[in-house]
Amino acid sequence: MGIVIAVISGKGGVGKTTATANIGLGIALNGKRCVVVDFDIGQRNLDMILGLENRVVYDMVQVMDGDANLKQALIKSKVSENLFFLAASQTKDKSVLNSAKVDKLVHKLKEDFDFVILDSPAGIESGFEHTIEFADASIIIVNPEVSSIRDADRAIGILDSKSNIVKEGKDVAKFLIINRIVADMVKSGEMLKSEDILDILDIKLLGKIPEDRGVIDASNQGKPVILDKKSIAGQAYRRISGRLCGKKIDMKDIELSDSGFFKKIAGIFR
Repeated sequence: MGIVIAVISGKGGVGKTTATANIGLGIALNGKRCVVVDFDIGQRNLDMILGLENRVVYDMVQVMDGDANLKQALIKSKVSENLFFLAASQTKDKSVLNSAKVDKLVHKLKEDFDFVILDSPAGIESGFEHTIEFADASIIIVNPEVSSIRDADRAIGILDSKSNIVKEGKDVAKFLIINRIVADMVKSGEMLKSEDILDILDIKLLGKIPEDRGVIDASNQGKPVILDKKSIAGQAYRRISGRLCGKKIDMKDIELSDSGFFKKIAGIFR
């Protein structure tokens, strides 16, 4: 049986869906069978970041309702035979999800894949609760700013009270990714330090991702930035994916990066 990981955040715009796509592909490139599932009903952005928007025929709701089987709906990645994608429905009705159907779908995916990565919607709503309900672990994505940390803390509180694992008396594993770090802004006090964020949220750090203009370019092209070996964000995602696959990889302190070098690599002067 595979492991189910919910990727969550308290607020939108922190890079959660981009992280889901890159982590999923990174896991696949490490030789593990992985499926990424878009739980953001009505939005469906994960397919575009993966470059698979034109291949979507059936979505997760159609699978849960019996209008299509799972094999019909799963889409294989263009760049890795180990990565598959299941699209969200574009219906605006957020009530289409229910616990019994989600449980059945997630259980089936766990039988077929080593990793099941669920991309939750931003904010605290029913879609978020269904995403975390059957997760074995969760990755929380934050930006180093107060509003992001505050909202993430609230999301963690819901995770710790409503996931099935917690209801069974166990702890749900929680991991933190700090995204879009600008070293100069951390040094000047305009962004929070990682140590301060960890003190507030009190969860294990999985990785740090620097601000990188290449992420936007990669997303627009439908090619996850992890494929760009020169990208500093892509390198960070490779380190994170390796850790999830059990590799011992040191945590790189990107907050101490040389500012001139950082700006050049990040593409600020492009």
